[in-house]
Amino acid sequence: MSGGWGSRAARGAYSLALRLASPAYLGKLLWRSRVEPPYRHALGERFGFYGKPAQPGALWLHAVSLGETRAAQALVDALRAERPDLRLILTNGTATGHEAGHAMLRDGDVQTWLPFDTPGATRRFFRHFKPAAGVLMETEIWPNVLEAARGAGVPVVLANARLSEKSLRQGQRFGAVLGPAMASLHEALAQTEADAARLRTAGVRQAIVCGNLKFDMRIDPALLQLGQAWREALGRPVMLGTSTREGEEGGLIDAWKAQPADQRGLLLIVPRHPQRFDEVAALVLAAGLTLARRSSWGDTPPEDALKADVWLGDSMREMPLYYGLSDVALLGGSFAPLGGQNLIEAAACGCPIVMGPHTFNFAEAAELSLAAGASLRATDIVDGVAQAVGLMAPGWRGPVAAKALAFAAAHQGAAKRMAGRIAPLS
Repeated sequence: MSGGWGSRAARGAYSLALRLASPAYLGKLLWRSRVEPPYRHALGERFGFYGKPAQPGALWLHAVSLGETRAAQALVDALRAERPDLRLILTNGTATGHEAGHAMLRDGDVQTWLPFDTPGATRRFFRHFKPAAGVLMETEIWPNVLEAARGAGVPVVLANARLSEKSLRQGQRFGAVLGPAMASLHEALAQTEADAARLRTAGVRQAIVCGNLKFDMRIDPALLQLGQAWREALGRPVMLGTSTREGEEGGLIDAWKAQPADQRGLLLIVPRHPQRFDEVAALVLAAGLTLARRSSWGDTPPEDALKADVWLGDSMREMPLYYGLSDVALLGGSFAPLGGQNLIEAAACGCPIVMGPHTFNFAEAAELSLAAGASLRATDIVDGVAQAVGLMAPGWRGPVAAKALAFAAAHQGAAKRMAGRIAPLS
C-alpha cells in the first residue's frame, strides 16, 4: 500500500532530504566512533552494500539500541522454542545494540546494520537478504524500509509496540509520510490497549495487545549476586541514578549533597548514554566529591572505591549488578520532560524505584508499578532524593523490594504471545 499521489510526493520529498543528508549522517557515525569504535565498522552496510551472499528465508528482526535488543532476546528465545530451525537476520542502529546483539546469534544467523532510510539502500537490503518476514521493535517506523518490504512482499510486524500521546501528535504532523508506512504493517503487537488504540489512530490496520516483552527479560543471577555482595562490603546504603539523561545529573548531585551525611549513603550514577561517561565524571569532580569509576576494577572494588562519595557506572550490560548493589533507584529521564526510561528491569531485580513526574514513554508500566507498591512518585529531583533517603532507612526497603519482585513476575508472558503471532509468518 503506497498511498495516493500526495503521499508519494511527500515520501519523495522525505527521501530527497535523506539523500542530501547522507554525507552528514556518515560524518556523524565517524564522529561518534571516536568514543564508540563500532560506529566506524562496516560503513557500507549503512548504505545497503554487503559482502558475501545471504541465504534467503530468514526472519529479519530490527532492534535499534541496547534496551530494544535486550527485550528482543526474550522474543527470539520464544521464537526458537516454536521454531528450532529459525534463522535470524539481526539489524541494529547503535553500537550498544549491535554489541548486545551478539549474544542472541546462533550458527546460520547474520548481524548487520540497518541501512539508512533511503530508497536505494533499503531496496538493496531486501534484494540481498530476501527475508521471509520482518519484525521491528517498539517504535521503529521507517517509511522507505517499509515501502521496500512491501515491494519485496515481506510482511512486517511491529513488536512490543508502543506509541505515546505525544508521539502520536508529532506523527500526525507528518501523516502523509508516516500514515502509509503504518498502514503497510502486517500488524502491531502492542504493549497496552492504550498503545494499540493510538497505533490504530496512526494508521495501523491491525493492532492487538500482547503485553510488554521487558517483563520477560532474563536477569543475570551472577551479576545480581555480585551487586548484592558489593552492597554488603560497602556497609552503607546505595542510591542509584539509573539511565540518567543530560541535564539530570547536576540536580541529582546537588540534592544528594544536601542530605544529612549520615543518611545519604553512596551515590551511584549510571548514565543512559556511554558517550556521556566522561562528562558526568567531570560533574561529580566539579562538585568537590570523590569519584570511583566501575571500569577501573574487576570483580572486587578497591579500598579507595569503598570510601568514595560517588560511583560512576561506566560499564555496559551490567544493570543487574547495579540494581543488586542499590537500595533504591531514581528513574532517569523522568525528572526532565523526556518520558522516563524502563523501570521493569529494576523491579525484576527487587530494586525499589522513585520516579519523577515524566513517565509518558512507559505510562502504563509506571502506573501499574505505583498501584502495586513497587515504586514511588516524586514531584522533582529534590523530592525524589528525599523519598529515596526515606526508603534507605532501616525497615523500609524490604517490603517495597518484595512488591517490586511480585509486580515484575505478575506481568510475564508477552514473549510467548508475540512468538505465536510471528512464527507462522517465517
